[in-house]
Amino acid sequence: MATQEEDLIDYSDDELQAPESTAAAPKADAKNGAAAAASGDVNAKGSYAGIHSTSFEDFLLKPELTRAITDCGFEHPSEVQQKVIPQAILGTDVVCQAKSGLGKTAVFVLASLQQIEPVQGETSVLVMCHTRELAYQIKNEYARFTKYMPNIKTSVFYGGTPIQKDIEILQNKETHPHIIVGTPGRLNALVRDKKLRLGTIRHFILDECDKMLDQVDMRRDVQEIFRNTPPQKQVMMFSATLSAATRPVCKKFMQNPLELYVDDDTKLTLHGLQQYYIRLGEDEKNRKLNDLLDTLEFNQVIIFVRSTMRCTELDKLLRECNFPSIAVHSGLPQEERIKRYKEFKEFNKRICVATDVFGRGIDIEKINLAINYDLAGDADSYLHRVGRAGRFGTKGLSISFVSTEGDDEVLKSIQQRFEVKIEEFPEGGVDAKTYMAN
Repeated sequence: MATQEEDLIDYSDDELQAPESTAAAPKADAKNGAAAAASGDVNAKGSYAGIHSTSFEDFLLKPELTRAITDCGFEHPSEVQQKVIPQAILGTDVVCQAKSGLGKTAVFVLASLQQIEPVQGETSVLVMCHTRELAYQIKNEYARFTKYMPNIKTSVFYGGTPIQKDIEILQNKETHPHIIVGTPGRLNALVRDKKLRLGTIRHFILDECDKMLDQVDMRRDVQEIFRNTPPQKQVMMFSATLSAATRPVCKKFMQNPLELYVDDDTKLTLHGLQQYYIRLGEDEKNRKLNDLLDTLEFNQVIIFVRSTMRCTELDKLLRECNFPSIAVHSGLPQEERIKRYKEFKEFNKRICVATDVFGRGIDIEKINLAINYDLAGDADSYLHRVGRAGRFGTKGLSISFVSTEGDDEVLKSIQQRFEVKIEEFPEGGVDAKTYMAN
């Protein structure tokens, strides 16, 4: 039997490098295709037709949930929320691809909380994602929406923290969570050691599912965990990017799912986001970055680099130049990673240097500038990165440094795939009014 330490895989930045980008996905030839989902004509479990709601109240959620939604300041659901929530709250399986920042997390959080019937000592909701920061963030979303549901307990489990603490939480009936959010490596270790029993799971959810299903080691963990859950349960999977090859893999976990895909890659483009590139040599990047941070107006900025070492060095350099910077990457101890994430999220730091570990799903509403100090390796990763700015349809600005022939190829593929023209950054800069919220 493998040791616990071997099971606690930390999916590092190198492993988070996306595979080579696929060509634009063809239309899914599925029984319940995107067109059917969009029109609400969905042959799914139950006979409920999709509702196009203009208010969260139209979903007829539990009063405790409606109150929490109002407290969060949410009034109108996004398009993806309108299309998916009415089906999801009926227990329909869901596979959903929609662009970054449109509230996919709220879909599965609200759907699972609407259906949950808590029993002490039993877990009924299991949510998995590929990074610890995202797991922590999802756990906080559950905390926000259970504000008036004090009997609901949520826990987050991931590698890099002592497994004994997780075991103690699970073994005590008083602390045993109804909802578990975690990463596949740690959850699989707990399941295999028979510390986590999944016989009462009613909702099995994957966020950023392509990242877990495209990588062999993570997929193996997910499958092992899935096998330990009951056959009758709701399965929901979400991502901003789902290739044609990954969709059938998702559906193998499901029964007659509601499918919502953005089959036209051009629709994935973030319309509130201005996108530019700057062509320069590797040795010119630091000076140019300093200039941009000095001259551009922004609330918060995220700067992406390709490796842990470059992340550490660039952060150090910025701090030496008196920029209030913080670095987040997989090389940090877990507690430090979460501490830094919170510091940035709570606006104590305005500049974050990060690797792709921060490139997906992380929702920090004050980010309105994303800089690719090192350009992403493919079009999908680029979309996830720049999607950190301009969340939920707001304005934002992204600037990518292009310094190699490989960068040129990636830039070309981004423009072709998303049918977007990325212009060279103007010499005179950009008017702040065009990307800063009014």
